[in-house]
Amino acid sequence: MNILLINHNAGSNRHGMEYRPFYLARQWVRHGHRVVIVAASFSHARQVSPQTRGSVSIENLEGIQYIWLKTPEYHGNDYKRALNILAFVYAVFRNSSGFVRDFPADIVIGSSTYPLDIIPARRLADKSGAKLVFEVHDLWPLSLIEVGGMSRYHPFVMLLQWAEDYAYRHADRVISMLPKALDYMMAHGMLPAKFAYVPNGIDVEEWESDQAPLPETHRKVVDDLQQSNRFLIGYAGAHGLANALDAVIEAADQLQSQPVTFVLVGQGPEKSRLQENAVKRGLTNVAFLPPVPKASVPALLDAMDVLYIGLKNATIFRFGVSPNKLIDYMMAGKPIIHAIDAGNDLVAESGCGISIMPEDPAAIASAVLNMSTKPASERDAMGALGKSYVLAHHDYRVLAQRFLEVVLQ
Repeated sequence: MNILLINHNAGSNRHGMEYRPFYLARQWVRHGHRVVIVAASFSHARQVSPQTRGSVSIENLEGIQYIWLKTPEYHGNDYKRALNILAFVYAVFRNSSGFVRDFPADIVIGSSTYPLDIIPARRLADKSGAKLVFEVHDLWPLSLIEVGGMSRYHPFVMLLQWAEDYAYRHADRVISMLPKALDYMMAHGMLPAKFAYVPNGIDVEEWESDQAPLPETHRKVVDDLQQSNRFLIGYAGAHGLANALDAVIEAADQLQSQPVTFVLVGQGPEKSRLQENAVKRGLTNVAFLPPVPKASVPALLDAMDVLYIGLKNATIFRFGVSPNKLIDYMMAGKPIIHAIDAGNDLVAESGCGISIMPEDPAAIASAVLNMSTKPASERDAMGALGKSYVLAHHDYRVLAQRFLEVVLQ
C-alpha cells in the first residue's frame, strides 16, 4: 500500500521533532508499505534542518522517502511564519501532478498542526483515488483564539476556520490525538462515524536499544546534587509560555529550606527570563541545563527522583492533550507530578503520580514534599504503573497498526 503523508513540521531521528510522522512511517515501512512524507524545508520545530537544493529535494531515511519543499525561514509567530505556511501549501499544490505520477497513493494524510494542507491533500486523494485522512494535532484556529488571544475575525483565523470545517466535511477519516474533541468536530461539520482517537506514542525498541549516557556537563551537575543527598525533580522540554514554568520557580522559592532541587533541562524563548527570575529570588535549588541529545533522554530521566510536567491553565485543553514528554516520562518508570487540567489525565488513569491544578506553586511544592517523603519503593511502584500503561497503550508498533485499521474500516 502507498501512503502519502503531508506534514509541514515532519522530522526524524536525524532532524529532531516532530517525531510522530517518522515513527508511524517507519512501522508502516517495516510491514511492507511504501511511505512518502512531504514536509517543509524549514520548521521551527526541528533541531536540524534538512540539506536542500532547489525547490524540491528528496531524502531517504530508513526506507521512508522525504520530499522537502523549499519554504522561507522565520523566527517567532509574526507574518513570516504565516508566509512560510502559505508557501508550503502552495508548493504542495504546485507539485501535486508530479506526486500523483510518481507515487499513486492509496492513502493521503493531511497532518500539519494548521488545517490548510487538507486542501492540496484532497486534490491528491481525488487524483489518486485514495482515502483522505485528516490528522488533528491541535485545534487550530481555536488555539490561536483561546491561547494566543487572536480575534476570530482576524483574516488568517477565518481562513484557518474555513479550512478546518472543510477538512471535517471532506475527509474520509478524522484521526485525532485529542480524545475529547468529538463534539467540537461534529459542531464543525464532521459526521461522528469519521472520528478515531490515536494518541502519541513511543518507539519502544529505540528507547531500549538506542541509549547514550548523559553529556559530561549534565553528569557532573547531577552527580554533585546526588552526592549532596538532594531530592531531584526533573523537567525535560521546551521553556515556553505554554509550559508555565514560572510556577515551578515560585514553588522552588517556597521550598528553599528543603533538600530538593528542580533540574530544568531544555531550551526555549522563556528560558533566559526564568533564569533571571531565579537569580533575582536568590534560588540555589534550581539548576538550568541545556537540552540533551534524544538518545540521552532515558539516562537523564532515570537520574531524577520525580518528573514534572505542566501546562498553562487554558480552556483549550478541555479537549484533551497528548504530550510526547509525558509518554517519555512514563516510559522512564518514574513517578510524575502532573500539573495539567485537561479532558484526559494519563497520570491519574495509570496511577503513576500526583495530578494537581496548573500554575499553582503551592500545589507543586506540596506535591514535591509528598513525593519526597514517600518510601522509594512506593515511588518505584508508581513509576512501574506508568511504564506498564505506555507499553500497553502507546507503543508505536500498536498505534501504527491501529491507524491503518481505522483508515481501512
